[in-house]
Amino acid sequence: MKAKLNLITEKARQDKSLKFTALIHHINEDNLVACYHELVKDRASGVDAVTVEEYGRELEWNIFNLVERLKSKTYKPKPVRRVYIPKAGKASEKRGLGIPTVEDKIVQLMLKKILEAIFETDFKECSHGFRPNRSCHTAIKALDTEGMKEPVNFIVEVDIAKFFDTVSHYWLLRCLEERVLDRNLLWLIRQTLKAGVMEDGEYQASKTGTPQGGVVSPLLANVYLHYVLDSWFEKIIKPKARGHMQLIRYCDDFVVCCESEQDAKEFLQSLVERLSKFGLAVSPEKTKMIKFG
Repeated sequence: MKAKLNLITEKARQDKSLKFTALIHHINEDNLVACYHELVKDRASGVDAVTVEEYGRELEWNIFNLVERLKSKTYKPKPVRRVYIPKAGKASEKRGLGIPTVEDKIVQLMLKKILEAIFETDFKECSHGFRPNRSCHTAIKALDTEGMKEPVNFIVEVDIAKFFDTVSHYWLLRCLEERVLDRNLLWLIRQTLKAGVMEDGEYQASKTGTPQGGVVSPLLANVYLHYVLDSWFEKIIKPKARGHMQLIRYCDDFVVCCESEQDAKEFLQSLVERLSKFGLAVSPEKTKMIKFG
């Protein structure tokens, strides 16, 4: 699997305009079994209450049956089980997480590997969240470098309101189609997005969003914001800037370091308009411009 994924990466790197039309065959029995063995064994189970260990007792049959359903397009992901955990440093606030079933985790992990092999070659240096060899520490280091070595006088700190709940499925698929035109793979991604949520025994359909906690969700978030934010910033905002500007993003959290106060104000205004086009909005009470020096 690794050699074939590396080949995809090499093709994506060599030709930035290449759109992949044949990817679904990588979701086969051998690769899905390998994905199963990567799952953490003691994680919470999904709505079917099947644990990783239980799924593995008849692994060959379960994976064979899964592949047959994928081929016939009768595979239908189960709703994610919603749980709430305290936000870091904010005991009074809760963050909703969606827990997929073991089978759906396996499928999502394989989807993640395929999409990551392609889009990692396109992602910008400013993106740090949920990427190979990057972390919150590399984001902090980038911010430290900006503050200590560049003429930064203002920092725009942005919070996107309920990002994972409001991602537009239409625009997300349009973003993916910039590189992926395999209709079967796109069908599988749509199925995953539409799986819905189960909370307190009640089913909720998913018309927007990608559940926070899903295996593939952080990567889909990075693809979305690569086109909606990162590329737009590099191609449109930076060339018009009066002074130094730099975006630093960790998944849906980001700051923009600015030399000019006017650049900072104009960026924030342009950002509100840009995000609204793609179904997103800034959180007014959590978005601010900080004087820095």
